[in-house]
Amino acid sequence: MSDAVLVERQGGILLITINRPEVRNAANGAVSRGLAEAIQELDANPALSVAVLTGAGGHFCAGMDLKAFVAGEEIAIPGWGLGFAECPPVKPIISAVEGFALAGGTELVLATDLVVASREAKFGIPEVKRGLVAGGGALLRLPSRIPYQKGMEFALTGESFSAEQGYDYGFVNILTEPGEALEHARNLAVRISGNGPLAVAATKQIIVSSANWTAEEAFTKQSEIMSPVFASADAVEGATAFAEKRAPIWQGK
Repeated sequence: MSDAVLVERQGGILLITINRPEVRNAANGAVSRGLAEAIQELDANPALSVAVLTGAGGHFCAGMDLKAFVAGEEIAIPGWGLGFAECPPVKPIISAVEGFALAGGTELVLATDLVVASREAKFGIPEVKRGLVAGGGALLRLPSRIPYQKGMEFALTGESFSAEQGYDYGFVNILTEPGEALEHARNLAVRISGNGPLAVAATKQIIVSSANWTAEEAFTKQSEIMSPVFASADAVEGATAFAEKRAPIWQGK
């Protein structure tokens, strides 16, 4: 993994940092590959249960690096898109947003599950202003993450919206003072990582997948996902720890 994306393991939490502050963390090929590799590590490592994604230097991600794009760099990875915009992780991931999260930056946020943002953060998909289409997932996800009419408005005008607006829409989970988004995102990740990792991953999978289930098949499909969790060693450990009034020791199996 290159210096364009930094990865740090903090217990059961994987901290992922886009590290191109000189260009407001605009995504080039190295960023896209680094993010995809980090997400693969998150899902493959049983010791990890949740990730936090942030940007260095006061901004989250100002979108695709247009200079790199013009130079012919492959920024959207087949099957992954920009970083992981087309292939979000199985395990939960939290965005910690300061400054700009625009264009591809907003699309990365939309590929995460929870959003912690500074009051000064800005979101938006300005692609139409440049004669382009926001094809990295924003048009597919934004209208269901904020009120539909507002999603349509922001997509067609290319105008940005503030973190405070995002909080009012329910798009931002936690609104912080400037410079505090990462701290609050870590605290949220700690709350998640204290839970059974298999149960956490299965819970996310059910919530994400159920939008495509019919009423007739919903409980059957839910059972298919959760049955292995109930049969796991972690389920026994959770019940035993509760009875013994102690903290559980999760194994991820």
